[in-house]
Amino acid sequence: MTVNGHSELIAELKALSASFETKQPQDALTAAIERYDKIVLACSFGAEDVVLVDMVHRINPTVPLFYLDTDFLFPETYATRNRVIERYGLQAAQVIQVKSLLTPEAQAESYGEALWVRDPDQCCRLRKVEPLARVLRGYDAWITGIRRDQSPSRANAGLIEWDQKFELIKINPLARWTSTDVWTYIKVYEVPYNPLHDQNYPSIGCTYCTTQVAPGDDPRAGRWKNFAKTECGLHKS
Repeated sequence: MTVNGHSELIAELKALSASFETKQPQDALTAAIERYDKIVLACSFGAEDVVLVDMVHRINPTVPLFYLDTDFLFPETYATRNRVIERYGLQAAQVIQVKSLLTPEAQAESYGEALWVRDPDQCCRLRKVEPLARVLRGYDAWITGIRRDQSPSRANAGLIEWDQKFELIKINPLARWTSTDVWTYIKVYEVPYNPLHDQNYPSIGCTYCTTQVAPGDDPRAGRWKNFAKTECGLHKS
């Protein structure tokens, strides 16, 4: 048995995931949506996530999405959210805003000003990881836009897997895709996307911790620049 007693489930999910390795992302998505009643899409309104919004909408438009509003998102991200809501006719109940229990002011009072400069891991825990853990408690499965070629920590991501950190099923339909695949889909289906992507921001997070990336650099080089940090903690066990 595994530490959490999920060995049989993990084996089942690995087999299920393997069965979709030669299929399209929509096939894994459809199976997951049919299999899990309490399923939700995690959406940061980046390129991968808006692709998934489009795919999910074509499969089952009632599936909800949530976004982590750290209070430090780019204006362009909020504008993209609004365009996505309008494009797909999403109802208010389908778009779940998830925030930290601490306002920026309360965080500054408890942890000091500009925590992201001194301890970005702690800032991410407060504004992303804890809110994520809180919202996921209400679901059996969540859909994410991670791809294997985004970073070494994501290289072994399954299409369908057990999320040990948050203890639910994790669906990564785009795991096998490249950035080219993502942008081809966006262009073919005219999916609304964050205009910052056209300004050398391949990976978009909070305003304080996201910078432009030089041509040829790693796509995530603009996240937490000058820190040995590549993940906010949402996709690390």
